[in-house]
Amino acid sequence: MRRAGRVVAEIHEKVREAARPGTTTAELDLVAREVLDRRGARSNFFNYHGFPATICTSPNHVIVHGIPGDVRIAEGDILSVDAGAIVEGWHADAAVTFPIGEVDEESVRLMDVTRRSLEEAIKQAVPGNRIGDVGWAVESICEEAGYGLVREYVGHGIGTAMHEDPQIPNYGPPGRGMKIQEGHVFAFEPMINRGSGATRLLDDGWTVVTADGARSAHFEHTVAVTEHGPEVLTVP
Repeated sequence: MRRAGRVVAEIHEKVREAARPGTTTAELDLVAREVLDRRGARSNFFNYHGFPATICTSPNHVIVHGIPGDVRIAEGDILSVDAGAIVEGWHADAAVTFPIGEVDEESVRLMDVTRRSLEEAIKQAVPGNRIGDVGWAVESICEEAGYGLVREYVGHGIGTAMHEDPQIPNYGPPGRGMKIQEGHVFAFEPMINRGSGATRLLDDGWTVVTADGARSAHFEHTVAVTEHGPEVLTVP
């Protein structure tokens, strides 16, 4: 899974380098495919329940599962990229939101809060804690910032499949839920909206947008629980 995680980290690095104003999201998908091919890895997104692309590209008000296509990103946009890889049957999954050129201060704050909520969630991935501790870490930071928390879409276990039990909500009371143990591997992925937490699914059956049109940010890492603490696998 560490090898798969490093491939995912490289996808994010190369896609971010290529994401300039005027670039289409389909062109970014090709960048991700090139990384997978060069590293001898497979996409765990392509054809997953019929998903037609290698990565998810979700600009601005798109929360998650945006399908790459002829949309051109522009100066001032923010873009969430969700990517995954399979190496020798083991999966990794991660997402990042980043600015396209110069963005407004509120978008910077939204991304910072969402990133920080993920960091706090990761700190809870220690033996003896509970799944509710993870959700509470995200929820408390989101509420303090005054943003809307997406509740319909959650984190998950990961291993020989991309989505395994348990589901990991980004909310919930601390001290509740399944006990975290050494050897568990999770994908934590808070999604936070500038406006309300309400969502809307588009007619393509995949793309999820904010109901009020406000911007959204999404960060995710694959995290292993070890005796020495959490180990983030989706980093270079």
